[in-house]
Amino acid sequence: QVQLVESGGGLVQPGGSLRLSCRASIGMFSLYAMGWYRQAPGKQRELVARITGLRSTNYPDSMKGRFTISRDNGKNTVYLQIDSLKPDDTAVYYCNAQWSNHNYWGQGTQVTVSS
Repeated sequence: QVQLVESGGGLVQPGGSLRLSCRASIGMFSLYAMGWYRQAPGKQRELVARITGLRSTNYPDSMKGRFTISRDNGKNTVYLQIDSLKPDDTAVYYCNAQWSNHNYWGQGTQVTVSS
């Protein structure tokens, strides 16, 4: 059974940092491109970062600078480092695994940035 489990979210103050983790219980993890998406209240889900099995990364222009995606294929885990957190970063952050016609999602982890 395929499972993606996110962790590391929580309540943080503006200017703080978080590292989110997503552990994938999945076969052939290194074949999957992994992505982090987020969905804020009243907004559509948007791509934050994407990384291939060979660790090529992609960031939308709006996400470049404060977000860093990485992966550990030996641990079947993908990470998202977020620095200089802003209130607008408040959202549910979702982990995604994609390969060919396979597409899986985690349940999400809540990130709340507030004083």
